[in-house]
Amino acid sequence: MAEAPSLPVRLRRQQYLEELEAATLRAATADEHWHYRARRLHHGITIVALRAPHLRLGDDNTSLEDYRAVSDAVALRWRHSDNDLHARHRPELPEARLIYDLLEQLRAESLVEVGTPGMAHNLARRFRRWALDYHHSQLSDTALGLLLLCVIMICWSRLMARPVFEELEDLLEATRANIVPSLGHDLAGLRRERHDQARYQHHARGIADWIATQLEGLEANTERDDESQNPRRQLALLLDSEDEIDSDIPLAPSGYSRIFHDQGHHYHAFTTAYDTERDAGSLIRSVLLDEYRRRLDRRIADQRINVRRLANIFRRTLSRPDRDGWQHGEESGVIDGRRLAQIVSSPLERRVFQRQRYAPTSDAQVCMLIDCSGSMKAHAEAIATLVELLTRALDMAGVATEVLGFTTAAWNGGRAHQDWLKAGRPPEPGRLNESRHLIFKDAGRPWRRARRTFAAMLKADLYKEGIDGEAVDWACQRLLSADVNRRLLVVFSDGSPSDTATNLANDRHYLDNHLKEVVARHDRPGQVEITGLGVGLDLSPWYRHHRIIDLSQTLDNRLADEIAQLLVTPRRR
Repeated sequence: MAEAPSLPVRLRRQQYLEELEAATLRAATADEHWHYRARRLHHGITIVALRAPHLRLGDDNTSLEDYRAVSDAVALRWRHSDNDLHARHRPELPEARLIYDLLEQLRAESLVEVGTPGMAHNLARRFRRWALDYHHSQLSDTALGLLLLCVIMICWSRLMARPVFEELEDLLEATRANIVPSLGHDLAGLRRERHDQARYQHHARGIADWIATQLEGLEANTERDDESQNPRRQLALLLDSEDEIDSDIPLAPSGYSRIFHDQGHHYHAFTTAYDTERDAGSLIRSVLLDEYRRRLDRRIADQRINVRRLANIFRRTLSRPDRDGWQHGEESGVIDGRRLAQIVSSPLERRVFQRQRYAPTSDAQVCMLIDCSGSMKAHAEAIATLVELLTRALDMAGVATEVLGFTTAAWNGGRAHQDWLKAGRPPEPGRLNESRHLIFKDAGRPWRRARRTFAAMLKADLYKEGIDGEAVDWACQRLLSADVNRRLLVVFSDGSPSDTATNLANDRHYLDNHLKEVVARHDRPGQVEITGLGVGLDLSPWYRHHRIIDLSQTLDNRLADEIAQLLVTPRRR
């Protein structure tokens, strides 16, 4: 029996498929704003609800063809459906709403052009797979489940002018015989009016209302312990595609901060008197720092990373050709005035030309920002190794690089929290801790001179709490002062912003919402290109460009190349 793929492998595969789906959508709609974030499809900053059960993906067996079918279905819906018009007549009852939403999606899919047989095949294949999965999951064993499946299949058959799937014909025959006489007029109108959404809606709503009437006799189970066995609840949870996504892929928690929004997205700290910006090496005794350096050297020696290969990737993509004098003795180009006498004395000599010589010159600056909160202690050695290898490759490519970190100087607020208590605990005080920003390497220091300071990442008591938003803003401001065309910020983190004192005095998502605001303000072409690298965690609630990395194993060239390509890929406007 084949072994199930590990979680990191599934993470990378799902991210890859989602990126392909978004790219297909951008091509099909000629709209660059499609992308995935937090495993939800977005158009710009708006979440796009996939209001059809057969478009819901996410299990390990999901194939590239399934994602392509979803891309095709969403593109058709975007092209042929008016969402405002659809929303005016949308029912309230979940099962009726399911049918109404699904019928609009099927209407859009029935309008697939004759000249795109591949798209038609993708859509039919995906719907067939969903229908058979629905049946095999035993949802059709209940009267409600069988009724919904029968109505959906009849409507699909009428709209697409195709027969019901052979595997379901016998199952649905008796129910279909009872349904068709009651819905005959609306069923006939589906295909006839499919080119006119307003007229089509009357038939779709008629079918949805009929479903609601049939469900009036089904009362919810009054026993709280048996609520999970209620067939209506089971179906609503499974079929309503606007539910939260369940997955074994860890997703960074994020939510809404009332305080942050009530204050007009204005973030503040109760006091900045104790905030510090320190060279990380100065916080550790020299003897201990040397010991950490030797430990880090042993770890790096065990890795299998081709640093020169990484340097070539960075050199090709983060440099521009710059004029570097002349190349003499060429057989073509501009005549070299210093060799005019040679033309007279040796008429057959052809190497009397010169060409302009160009050399690659870095036109970018990269900043790596490390979350030094308590939970990152377990990954300190692996992060230090990866950051040093990337820094070394960037240095070989001639790219200016900074390595920064962020934490707090105390747990539970420290002196800032004490000042707040002395002030009488005023409400909504903002950030309540002593922010500490760390510099492991500044842009003007070469990699070899910073090697010793990198070992400071291994000191466990540096890691306390994390104020991510302020740190990202600080790193962006440093990048913006660089006179380069591209500024890249890479954030290494394994969790959401967290400070106990701040969360208790404000609300749970105050720091989280500030981080979103900072990233949205800075992350755009021409300013700063921000990438989030989640250590075993999906950071997509904050970072549009992100990767999940697994540092529990020895680093390899595949992971290093993947990170390098993610950093250097130009961002779309």
